[in-house]
Amino acid sequence: MRKYPVGIQSFESIRTEGYIYVDKTPLVYKMITEGKPYFLSRPRRFGKSLLVNTLAAVFEGRRELFEAFTTEYGIEQPQLFIATTDWKWEKYPVLRFDFSTSNLTSIAKLDEYVNDALCGYEQQYGIPTTDASYSLRMKNIIHTAERQTGKKVVVLCDEYDNMMLHFLNDAPMQKAIRERFQDLFGPLKSEDSHLQFVFITGISKFSQMGIFSKLNNLNNISMVPAYETICGITEKELVTTLRLDIELMAERQGKSYDAMLAELKANYDGYHFSEGKTDMYNPFSLFKAFNNAKVDSYWFESGTTRALIDMLAQMPPIDMAEAEGTPCMAEDFNVAFDSYQYPLPVLYQSGYLTIKEYRPSRDQYVLGFPNREVRKGFAISLYRYVASSQADVRNRSVFQNAWLDFRDDGNLAAFIEALKVFFAGVPYMIDDKGEHHFHAMLYTLFVSFGADVVAEDLSSKGRADLTLKMPKGIYILELKYDDTADAALQQIDERGYAAKYTLDGRPVTKVGLAFSSKERNITEWKAK
Repeated sequence: MRKYPVGIQSFESIRTEGYIYVDKTPLVYKMITEGKPYFLSRPRRFGKSLLVNTLAAVFEGRRELFEAFTTEYGIEQPQLFIATTDWKWEKYPVLRFDFSTSNLTSIAKLDEYVNDALCGYEQQYGIPTTDASYSLRMKNIIHTAERQTGKKVVVLCDEYDNMMLHFLNDAPMQKAIRERFQDLFGPLKSEDSHLQFVFITGISKFSQMGIFSKLNNLNNISMVPAYETICGITEKELVTTLRLDIELMAERQGKSYDAMLAELKANYDGYHFSEGKTDMYNPFSLFKAFNNAKVDSYWFESGTTRALIDMLAQMPPIDMAEAEGTPCMAEDFNVAFDSYQYPLPVLYQSGYLTIKEYRPSRDQYVLGFPNREVRKGFAISLYRYVASSQADVRNRSVFQNAWLDFRDDGNLAAFIEALKVFFAGVPYMIDDKGEHHFHAMLYTLFVSFGADVVAEDLSSKGRADLTLKMPKGIYILELKYDDTADAALQQIDERGYAAKYTLDGRPVTKVGLAFSSKERNITEWKAK
């Protein structure tokens, strides 16, 4: 039996109920023996909560969960690395705070959650509950727990920024949330001598939210090569620990092992979290795919909060083609998360973009989309912001059918008519930057349909605007602004854009599209 931990964050449940666990305890051991206060930033659904739960089990001394054993369901769980080390498995007092709950919809709800958590620890250690500040109560709990147990205290905080990300556009709410967190976690630096370990997770770097200004001793391991694989699945882990799962999925889909692995890699691999650039697979999507025996878009639908999608609308226009290969300086990652002037580092932290290249001489990171799942999902989100809201669902349905007819049967004329309907529905207030504007929107549309599309397709004499690689043919599209379709076709011929596909085997169709600044739409097209 192969049980996949889809949506399960409890380390105890995963082990005792026989779910698959990819052993991350070598890095857990490294963390707990080499340092004390840590911060880790990773996108949603990447295993941060499971890591927090694993750390809790370690510090609670629950060695039995890490040894080899057979579950009550008859499933054999292997011994994990940390059980083979010299870790003493002493029991420490552990204070845990989980802000990933979706119920934190107001300051009152936040106060209720924090107060309940503190009351629980006060009751555990026999401390009278008062109306003192969070910081005073935290100090009292830390001191009392240490005195009663003889052990220093462990503090674990998961998804600290979750509530702030849901109120990005509400300055008073942001201020109120910051004040609560500064009060709650303010003592962690001053009480360092009473703490055994501190670990905080989130999407955004702690320096960006202004919450941990007093807690500046945290070791941010978010982009440290030694810890880049602590969340997610490496290819080595995939082809060893999860090899059987690839084989089972390949068998169910009637594919070879190599073909199945290649499809999983194209859709879920490609995340890099440091200059080391170790390929990481999205664990949520990977396990969902194994569980459903189907490759589909899983993370984007569940890991993307509405607040992050709404944030796209307030940013400068994002050109998907330009997002691929865009350089960022290291200091760019310190931009405030609610700053919309420079979106790429924000998109990196939320999982839309990843590190494609590191240039050490410039301390510069080159960003791009990690895989097909994210690339397509991001394009769909951009589509929703350029289509008129009233016609969005209807137009997309029409588009989908026209696209499928074009892809499967080569019905280019009907697809271009559908394109005209789309451009007619684009709100007038969206900036029209000439040919580039239409080029960017066309590219986004093709990506949202999952097309194999190349923007600025290089040849020996220039670059074709768009090249579509379809199952039954290659389509080279050239756009002209306030010009003719004939001029576009002439450019394709003169610059030999089609020559590189001579040996491809698929027929090549050259398409000239003429856009009008007055009509803001396609006014003429020709193909040959």
